[in-house]
Formats: sequence, C-alpha cells, structure tokens
Amino acid sequence: MQWLRDMWTKEGRGISKDAPKKTGLALFAEIFAREWWEMVKLNILFVLAAMFVVTLPAALVAMARICVAFVEDRNTYLLRDFTEAFLRHFWRATLWGIAFTVALGVGLYATVTYAAAARETLAMAAPLAVSLVVTALIAVLACHLVMLMVMRDLPPLTLLRLASTATIIRPLPALVSLAFVAVLWLAHVVFYPVSVFMPATLNFSLAMFAVAFGVHRTLITVLTLPIANQQQNEPRAHDARQHMKSRNTSGKEKRNVFG
Repeated sequence: MQWLRDMWTKEGRGISKDAPKKTGLALFAEIFAREWWEMVKLNILFVLAAMFVVTLPAALVAMARICVAFVEDRNTYLLRDFTEAFLRHFWRATLWGIAFTVALGVGLYATVTYAAAARETLAMAAPLAVSLVVTALIAVLACHLVMLMVMRDLPPLTLLRLASTATIIRPLPALVSLAFVAVLWLAHVVFYPVSVFMPATLNFSLAMFAVAFGVHRTLITVLTLPIANQQQNEPRAHDARQHMKSRNTSGKEKRNVFG
C-alpha cells in the first residue's frame, strides 16, 4: 500500500534551479503541466469535503491554500495541508462565505431585475450598469479576500481593507481569472456529455488555481503596505514594553534588597 500513501503524501517534482524564469501564460502552462495530477487529486478532495454544502466555504479556502502553494512553487503534502487549512479556517471561511453569498445574491437579483426592466424602459440601463459593475467588484473582492486569508493570518477588518485595496488598484487580473473560470464551465456545458467528468476531475481545482495565479502578484503588492505589517509590529512592541516593564520591576526589587 506504499504507492497509495505516496500518491497523496509525496512531494511534487518541483523545477530546476537553473531553469529560466517564465511569466504570464507560459508560467501558467508550466505550473499546470507540472502539477496537473496534484490538481486532479485536489479536485477530488474538494468535491468530497464540499458534499455537505455547509462545508463548501472551508473547502474552497483549503483548496485556495494548495493553489497558492502551486503558484509559489512550495512543497505541498496534499492531504495534510488541505485538512489543516480546512480545520483552521472553517469558521472564518463559513462566516465570510455567508456574507459574500448574500452580497452576490443581492447583486445578481438586482442585475436580473434591472435587465428585465431595461427592455421596456431605457432609463433602467443606468442602474443596470451600476448593479452589474458592483456585482463584478464583489466577486473580485471575494477572490482577493480568500487568497489573502491563506497567505497571511490577519484580523477580519485588516483582511477586508487589504482585499478592498487590491480590488481598487488592480481588479483586471481577477476579472480575467473569473472570465477563464466562466469559459471553463461553459466548455463543460457545450461539450456535454463528453465533458461529464470535468467537474469531478479538474474544473474546481483548475478554476481556483487560475484565480490564485491571477491575483497573486497584486496581493504580494498589498501585503507590503503598512497596514498589513501593523498586526505583526504591534505584538513585538507589546513584548518590548513588557520586557522593559519587567526589567524596571527587577531593578526596583534589587534596589529594595540592597538599599
């Protein structure tokens, strides 16, 4: 049974240290060619973890963590890392999932309603455009927030502010990634029943990898902002104050003993 255990736990092939660095679509294709079998296994893990519906947000976040590791070319132990991320982020992912589900639901409902009204009244074209743009930005915000959640342990407010900043400064890469996801699922519908096994084998993990690949550079940029490092600096400052306080207390005790 060694081969069965190794299939889930062994490290990936990695890349040669002397290989020229690729970018853009060439890098995307290279990573996919290197990790496609891991993505198939990741897709199966996601489908199993999301079967109960309520576990869907946590399963998405766990899959995002693995996909970020693919993009950053880090070693992954698929089952262990997926399970660890699933359990660690379960409640936060669930709460964020509920919030974004409601927001996207309201946005889609408004878009469909205004689209129907715009057929009869041209004046409804303006609110239709607004609702469409807002819904798209909410989807982009969700992509950034999910990836930030697995890239850095941040408090909810800081996480939301950084995701919002990323959405404002560079929404296009996330939009392109979402367009790729839409094309992927459109291909599943168009080529059905030939494509019947696509969701079970690759669609979910490849879609998440596309999002991780698309937004990664933007998130690296926003993680260098002062707000991202403030949370790390505060505990250090607190520890320094505590250390100085303990030294002062120790000095007073010594003076009391020898005074």
